[in-house]
Amino acid sequence: MLELQHVSYGVDQDGDSKNILRDINLNIKERFVAITGPNGGGKSTLAKIIAGILTPTEGRILLDGEDITGLNITERANRGISFAFQQPVRFKGLTVKDLITLASGKNIGVPEACDYLSEVGLCAKDYIDREVDASLSGGELKRIEIAMIMARGTKLSVFDEPEAGIDLWSFSNLIQVFEHLHEKINGSILIISHQERILNIADRIIVLANGKVEQDGARKDILPSLLGRAGGVCSALTDKIR
Repeated sequence: MLELQHVSYGVDQDGDSKNILRDINLNIKERFVAITGPNGGGKSTLAKIIAGILTPTEGRILLDGEDITGLNITERANRGISFAFQQPVRFKGLTVKDLITLASGKNIGVPEACDYLSEVGLCAKDYIDREVDASLSGGELKRIEIAMIMARGTKLSVFDEPEAGIDLWSFSNLIQVFEHLHEKINGSILIISHQERILNIADRIIVLANGKVEQDGARKDILPSLLGRAGGVCSALTDKIR
């Protein structure tokens, strides 16, 4: 279980202190949790703090009771936290099989690596030996990244706006992957997203606005109020996926 205790994050901007997150208290133990809210509300900052890319200026972060506040992203990865960036990194010279093998932490064979690719809807024979370079689309890269996370089998997988920068067809396929991932993964999934189709498969929705938790509860209790807002958060991504 991930626990955030009184987590705040601030930066100095032109000599003034700006609070991006303010006194966040959360326990993450459900299988699929979505964090949503208006742009600039602190969602991506919170994801990076959980992953260890940023360090909170106040508060503590616990994973299964261990204080991991001072640990960096590599140390947190070793403890069982995976992080997927908005724009997956390309690794020229490495093949898809190389990446999945590295992610798994063991010398897996081609059949097992192919199984992970099949789980995310990719034809294994077309991708297993391809380099992770500019020839892959954003949607393909994101599905390969999810295959890597499945191979790692971590306690907590954090996805920062996985729908960003991909076309509508790729997004529809990505939703199917997340629906499948929800059934297959042993740990918890935490997704930062505006998209209604992602929110609709979450067990719990947290709404973050102005650096604070505005709403937090089961999907059935939170989603109707979000959909009822004029131009609500769920429509914020429409132009990005056309």
